[in-house]
Amino acid sequence: MDLFELDELFDDNDEEIINFIDGLRSYTVKERKDHFAECTDKEFYDRFRFSKNIVRNVILPAIGHVFQHEHLLQYHEIDPLNQLLITLRFYACGSFYITLGDFIGIHKTTAGRIIKRVTQALLTIRGNYIKFPENEEEKRRVQERFFHVAQFPGVIGAIDCTHVKIQSPGGNNAEVFRNRKGFFSLNVQAISDSRYVIMDIVARWPGSCHDSHIFANSLIKRRFEAGEFGESVLLGDSGYPLLNYLMTPIGNPQTPAEERYNGAHISSRTVVERTFGIYKRRFPVLSLGLRCKVHFAQEIIVATAVLHNIAILHKDEIVPPPVDVNNLLEDMEPPQLVAGDRNINFVQQRYVNYFQQL
Repeated sequence: MDLFELDELFDDNDEEIINFIDGLRSYTVKERKDHFAECTDKEFYDRFRFSKNIVRNVILPAIGHVFQHEHLLQYHEIDPLNQLLITLRFYACGSFYITLGDFIGIHKTTAGRIIKRVTQALLTIRGNYIKFPENEEEKRRVQERFFHVAQFPGVIGAIDCTHVKIQSPGGNNAEVFRNRKGFFSLNVQAISDSRYVIMDIVARWPGSCHDSHIFANSLIKRRFEAGEFGESVLLGDSGYPLLNYLMTPIGNPQTPAEERYNGAHISSRTVVERTFGIYKRRFPVLSLGLRCKVHFAQEIIVATAVLHNIAILHKDEIVPPPVDVNNLLEDMEPPQLVAGDRNINFVQQRYVNYFQQL
């Protein structure tokens, strides 16, 4: 029995049923564009922030296991490639779900579910791409690459935090997410190597938390305390405490060796600032602001960090922006030490002695 035969079963006065049937007749499926096939390489990169080769041959196979389970096939009519493209498009522009739905030809609710699903799929491969050197040979290679930046020996990573804007989470604790610049954010800690690869990321703290507090409560600090990385050191700005494994700038340098130490320290540490610049330039949603629940915002931050590393490791790179020293000083958290307190420990003095010999 078709819709026209159904009409004969009801009286003409039954307007609700007739309107319902008319609605069924007028329903049309949105046309879905094949962006992968229709876009040129440049158009594709501009829209999705990755090349076609990386999307099809690296990212999609890495999360392909998510699309193989029968209980997850409610979106089977949208192929895995387009589900990935919907999510990449969201990361690239941060549009409302209805805009993304129109872009790909699906309902906004479906777009939202797909973005969440693919984001969580990317989290399952986090350990493959976000990790510290796992053996002595890997540590040595990281240290050598850092040494070539400014001849600062023994460096295994540069640490800093960046604010990712979010909408007000509401509730009684919303104000803890307001940072010192006045907007709501998550304060995200990251450690990068000299290639701009993110080796560690912490995205669970509200914007009002100080950088040093985040580090003090991080797993990576406990790993350094346990001696897991030997005599390797991190480089951090003056917002961090000076520790045997965390070198900070010397306040009020008084000798040429201390000046050289500070110069090499700044040059080496700015790799993490460039990392943030590349990371946010590739995924503008991190700068424009995340309009979602805090927990999902945290997942998006980590998922995009996974994608950032994939791009760096496969040389699908965005040119790093120049670092403005004035902006670095403006963005820096207030120092933990009082002005003029030199507080040089024996490890830092050993580095100063090294720069005295240069």
